[in-house]
Amino acid sequence: MLVHPQFDPIALSLGPVQVHWYGLTYMAAFGLFLLLAARRVRQPWFEQAGWTRRDVEDLLFFGVVGVVLGGRLGYALFYKPGYYVMHPLEIFMVWRGGMSFHGGLLGVLAAMALYARRRERRFLEVTDLIAPCIPVGLACGRIGNFINGELWGRAADPSLPWAMVFPQSGSDIPRHPSQLYQFGLEGVLLFVLLWLYARKPRPIGQVSGAFLIGYGFFRFVAEYFREPDSFLGLLALNMSMGQWLCVPMIAAGVLLWTASRRRAG
Repeated sequence: MLVHPQFDPIALSLGPVQVHWYGLTYMAAFGLFLLLAARRVRQPWFEQAGWTRRDVEDLLFFGVVGVVLGGRLGYALFYKPGYYVMHPLEIFMVWRGGMSFHGGLLGVLAAMALYARRRERRFLEVTDLIAPCIPVGLACGRIGNFINGELWGRAADPSLPWAMVFPQSGSDIPRHPSQLYQFGLEGVLLFVLLWLYARKPRPIGQVSGAFLIGYGFFRFVAEYFREPDSFLGLLALNMSMGQWLCVPMIAAGVLLWTASRRRAG
C-alpha cells in the first residue's frame, strides 16, 4: 500500500515570491495549448480559412479569462450556492481553491462565442479548432491535484497494488488515486482519440461534439472512483454532482455530432 508523499505545494521561493506547483501546471497547460493549436492552424483547411498563429494567441487570452471566471462561478453555483450567497465576496478569493471544470467549460464557450463574434467567424469553427488541444491542459490540472493531495479517491481494496493513503483526507484509509485516473482518461486518452479524429477535415461541429461526448463519458466513469464532495455526498441515483453535470454534456455532444453529420450528408 502506497502513501501520498505530501509534496510541498510551493515549488520555488524567490524572496517574498512563492511559485506554487499548481500555478506551474496551469502554465504548462497554456504552453501546450499554444503549441498544439499552432499545429492545428497549419492544417490545410484552417490555413485556407485564414487562421494564423496570432489567432491562437488571442484564443488563449480569451480562454484563460473564460476558464478562470467560469470555473470559479461554476463552483459557487453548482457546488456551494448557499454558502456563496451568504459570502459573495469570497467568490473572488480564488487562492482559497474551488474551481469547477463544467463551469470553466461554460466560461470558455462564452469567451469563444465573444471571440467568434468579434472576428466574424462561426462559433463551431472556433470550438472545433481548440477542442483537441484542451485535454492536455486537463491532464496538467490533474497532476496539480495529485501534487496537492486533493480530490482524492474513494476507499479501495488494500490489496490493490496502487491503492494509496492520502493523509490530507484525515484518515489512513487506502484510496484510489483518482486524480491519476482522470489524468489518464480525461487527459491522455481523450487527447489521443480527439487528435487522431481531427487529423482530417470533419463537418463543422463534429470535433466539438466528440469532445463533449468523450470528456463527459470519461469523467462520468472516473467519478465512480473519486470521493464525492463531503458537503454534497451522493445525489439522486447514487450519482455525484460531477456525474449529473456530465449527463447534459454527453447529451449535447450526441445532438451536436448527429446534427453535424446530417448537415454534411
